[in-house]
Amino acid sequence: MQTILVVDDEPNYLIVLSELLRDEDYEVFTADCGPAALKVARETDLDLVLTDMKMPGMDGIELLAKLKEFNRHLPVILVTAYAEVGKAVQAMHLGAFTYLAKPFSNEALIAAVRKAVEHYSLIREVNRLRSEAAPKSGFGGMIGKNPNMLAVYRLIEKVAPALSSVLITGESGTGKELVARAIHNLSPRREAPFISVNCAALSEHLLESELFGHEKGSFTDAAYMRKGRFELADTGTLFLDEIGEMALPLQTKLLRVLQEKAFERVGGSRTIQVDVRILAATNKDLKDEVDKGNFREDLYYRLNVIRIQMPPLRDRVEDIPALVHHFLEKNSLRLGKEKFEITPEAMRLLVSLPWEGNIRELENTIERAAILCNNCRIEAEDVQPDSSHLPSPQEWSSGVELDQFVPAGLPLADVLNGIEEKLVRQALDEADQVQARAAEKLGITKSLLQYKMKKYNLQRKKK
Repeated sequence: MQTILVVDDEPNYLIVLSELLRDEDYEVFTADCGPAALKVARETDLDLVLTDMKMPGMDGIELLAKLKEFNRHLPVILVTAYAEVGKAVQAMHLGAFTYLAKPFSNEALIAAVRKAVEHYSLIREVNRLRSEAAPKSGFGGMIGKNPNMLAVYRLIEKVAPALSSVLITGESGTGKELVARAIHNLSPRREAPFISVNCAALSEHLLESELFGHEKGSFTDAAYMRKGRFELADTGTLFLDEIGEMALPLQTKLLRVLQEKAFERVGGSRTIQVDVRILAATNKDLKDEVDKGNFREDLYYRLNVIRIQMPPLRDRVEDIPALVHHFLEKNSLRLGKEKFEITPEAMRLLVSLPWEGNIRELENTIERAAILCNNCRIEAEDVQPDSSHLPSPQEWSSGVELDQFVPAGLPLADVLNGIEEKLVRQALDEADQVQARAAEKLGITKSLLQYKMKKYNLQRKKK
């Protein structure tokens, strides 16, 4: 049964409308003023609000605006006198479903009510289908049960319903955009657009046009008017990735939008009003950038209302097996192969690596291993393919008598560790402590070299 709230300060009118709607099998609530109506709307799952335009205190237009703040899809029908039709048209621009001018017939009222509740029912069905089609793995697409990640999930749930700006910080590849999408999808703006722009990928001029749009003829290649990301994200969320790379002049314009919710397109003079929630991300220390003069302090505090710090993968190693299996399943579908299998040795190696590139590096490694492995079985060598050009043990040991340099009676592990440490030290010395070159000499990845340096406590030599 659909539920309707009728709002009017005249008791007799409330009674007449309520009885008419109940005869049509609607569940009806009533309120004699705007504040009472808001209380009912917050406590009840409504399908429609039918309100008089002219009421003492809070009128119909003000009530409409407040209803739309917490449920922008809830249909509102306004009842007005002919002399107030101008206000009714204004209400339509503010999101009213329709209006009825007095006097109106019962048939006209019932027809408008049916159309409104059917429209709202369709919106709810679309939302339900979208929810069912959304990814079910992890939290908002994120995977991991490390305490640091659980803290991130709890913070996302708290900040999502608010409209405050959020600054998401962390190293590259830690999943900052996933956090932004999770905040949007859990917010009241979930049905509105989520627009993302990478501030580091565009020059200052192109980024300005990308954010604010441009008018035809505003610069050489502006052959037509183009809306910017702010307009496209209106009523939704704009995610500014790598905000620390934005040039200072653009920072000033962004600050104005945050303060006034208005801007002009490049080459234009008309002020455009927008309602956009800003989420920003950076792998830089913005407070340090402020001290260096590279980032506006007032913009920093505008963006840093709420901060979410993403942990690096090396601080949540217990999540690596779950991430590995997730990426294997993803590649199984993408490559059209049967389910992949990973050996314990390969998994131990993956868990032991430092992962400078974090989850993005891990995902790339698994994709590469999925392509290169034999019979859908991933071995340790598949996750370190850069070592494939190394000579085989038979090749490098040929002609060498091990008993000439290996003391008798030492455990095998100690012997191997000693040899490995010596080779790593030698490669670093020959490469003048440049890790990329040393890794190339050893035929391993830079990440694996860093792991071995940490294992043998080989600190970088200061020149």
